Formats: sequence, C-alpha cells, structure tokens
Amino acid sequence: MTDTRRYALNKKRRAIFTLLLSAVTLVIFLLFLSGCGTKKKVPAEAVTLDAGQQRIVDWHVLIKEQRDAPEMEKLKSVNDFFNRLEFVDDLDHWGKDDYWATPQEMLVSNGGDCEDFATAKYFTLRQLAIPDEKLRLVYVKSLELKQPHMVLSYYAEPTSDPLIMDNLVSAILFASQRTDLIPVYSFNAQGLWLTKKERSERLGGAERLSLWQALQSRFNQEILAAPLSQ
Repeated sequence: MTDTRRYALNKKRRAIFTLLLSAVTLVIFLLFLSGCGTKKKVPAEAVTLDAGQQRIVDWHVLIKEQRDAPEMEKLKSVNDFFNRLEFVDDLDHWGKDDYWATPQEMLVSNGGDCEDFATAKYFTLRQLAIPDEKLRLVYVKSLELKQPHMVLSYYAEPTSDPLIMDNLVSAILFASQRTDLIPVYSFNAQGLWLTKKERSERLGGAERLSLWQALQSRFNQEILAAPLSQ
C-alpha cells in the first residue's frame, strides 16, 4: 500500500471516528437533559410538559410575540389569554379566605379569582411596556353579582374614559358602558385612589395594601428566578 493510499485510508477512518464520537456525545447530552442518565429508564412521557408548564411556556411566547404590537392589540391578547382560565374561589383553590396568586401560580393551577385575573393581566401588560400610569386595578361593586369584584382598567389618556378588562365579560368595554359596575377604589404600583362620583381622590401610596405589596414582591422574585422572554 502506498503512502498516499495509507494516508487517505487513515483520514477516512479519523473522519468516521469523529462522526461516531459526535453522535455518542450528542446522545449522552440528550440523555442528561432528559434525566435518563440514571439507572432507571425514564418513560418518554416524563420529559413532556404537563398542562401547567405548557401554559407558562405559552405565556412567555405571548409576551415575546406581543412586545412590539400596538397597545390595543396587547390589551386584547392578554385579556383573551387569561380569560381562558377557570374561575375558582380562594377557599376552594388555596384553602384561604383571601389569597392573591402570581400569574405563574395561576397558570400552573389553571385558575384563580377576580383579583388573580386582574393582577395577572396587569403584570403581563407591564412586561409588555404598558406604562403603570395607564393601568389601575379597580375594586368595584358588581350589581349583577351583588358583591365586590376586581377588574383592570386602561387609560389611553389620564382623563379619558378607561377601558375595562374583566374576567366575567370577554369584550373590552369602556367604563361608561359597564353600568353594572360601581367603582370604589383603584390602585397600581404608584398609588391608591378613592372613587367619588365622577372623580378619583388620591389617598397616597399603595403600601397600605399588604396583599398587593406581598404579591408584587413574590412576582418580582419569580421573574428573577425565571426571566421572561426578551
């Protein structure tokens, strides 16, 4: 065998070996990612996402896709996304009379009450760069339910008729169209307002709302632990 043929054969063998090594390395890497590197074989379904995890993934996708959308499109997309979840009373859901869940908790558990729907939409729209001054969480009296209720309002301008995002009504309507709701007070990250007839009176910061402060803190901790898509 000539030196030229021997060199060509060795080069071919090295190429085949490199290819096999790359394939083995890839398989080991995939097994590691799927948790199959243990002695016990993991069923294929174990590496798939459950329904709660898929909703979290869908939420991240929504935020990524809507980042540059017009504000009205953002409102509709976020409202529709969360209104697909189930309404569940806090006592049945969390075993507590009043618990404000983060969006992540709501998505994993597939439900929440009116506060959870409103705050989840608020946090998501803030992630979509809607300014805080355009958003207010509003406690209202629902004339149809005959009980307190919470919705999210959006102000295109400070003095404009706000749009209402409600888990009970799929359409986003102006506040003047929601004659079934009587606003009581509203808040966001910057302040707290008491509603008096046709105007709102600022009561100061929202720090007096302990559940709201705790919720913001937990949401920020979860975002730090698992950042949303950029």
